[in-house]
Amino acid sequence: MLLPAGLTARRERYSHIGTNNLIGSDMAQERPTYSLVVEMENAKSIDWDEIGVGMKALAREISSVSATGLARPRIVISHGGAESDKDALRREISNEAPQLGQVAELVFTAFPGGRYYDLKNNGMLASDGDIVIFMDSDVVAEPGWLPRLLEPFENSEVICVNGYTYLSYDDFFSRTFALIWFFPMARGDMRFASKRAINANNVAFRREWIVSHPFPKHNGFKVSCTLLMRELLREGHKIHNVDARVYHYSPRGWRFFYWRALVTGRDADRKFVALNSPSRTRRIIKSFSRWLTMSWRTTRRIVGHARETGMPLWQVPFSLIVGQAFYGLAFWGQFSFATGMVRDKIETVPDYVGHS
Repeated sequence: MLLPAGLTARRERYSHIGTNNLIGSDMAQERPTYSLVVEMENAKSIDWDEIGVGMKALAREISSVSATGLARPRIVISHGGAESDKDALRREISNEAPQLGQVAELVFTAFPGGRYYDLKNNGMLASDGDIVIFMDSDVVAEPGWLPRLLEPFENSEVICVNGYTYLSYDDFFSRTFALIWFFPMARGDMRFASKRAINANNVAFRREWIVSHPFPKHNGFKVSCTLLMRELLREGHKIHNVDARVYHYSPRGWRFFYWRALVTGRDADRKFVALNSPSRTRRIIKSFSRWLTMSWRTTRRIVGHARETGMPLWQVPFSLIVGQAFYGLAFWGQFSFATGMVRDKIETVPDYVGHS
């Protein structure tokens, strides 16, 4: 896999730190401990064998850093069911990834009916490490993910470290999603990757800071990350983007495509209100300007990166149609929300989307 310039040097430097400072040294006691929070909201849309792939990868990563002297972490499994569901969840995880319970302490916490960010916040409160790492149940860590995510915290001034998330793909639609999504591509996309925002599926914070700055409550589906990032930057903290990679299973199904496009547009309007202006006129104008921007971006990315996904040339025009349809629906979602045709309400994944 192609890596950014300088990553090899950072790996060597980290290896040196691990050899000289972590194993059996006094500094090992001074290094921050860490916990991981894994939400189970996204698990509703994938199968347990896919969840198991991510859990096995997580066990591998924890084992690799524990071998260098880092303390055994706590993994908080945060779910939206009843407290009594924890036994069934523990059995499923044990069946899919028995190694996980051997390398980490598994803790289960319930927030009945909780949405995505509710589960993040609820899980965070059950963590006990100096560093809290947030993951999703539908991501899979690449080898080396965990040490790269933890390395910057050697500097006591670092508050937030943001990993690199990309969509996996294996067919026409998943390749198209990977090209048009708000994650960078797996490779050959470093300019876009360098500007990426924080993603709650692959990010770490100092616990002291994030506990006092939880993901903001908001009606939007994926707005809280943006609001949290604004708080972080407003306080003068830097977001450290690192090449700690996980892949996210690609969205599936036309029902999800339709709903996700519309909610993407509504969330875009919500972000504009929160960060710029509540003026209805400005919001309507923004819906048109964003449509043009995303249409051009979609065309540029599909044409420019289709080859890197292995997409045959004859599929590119169809991919363009799908991409433009997605952001056409997103425009309608944003425009209808900005004009007041659609009222603001709490966004949840509707039943018609179902299991993918």
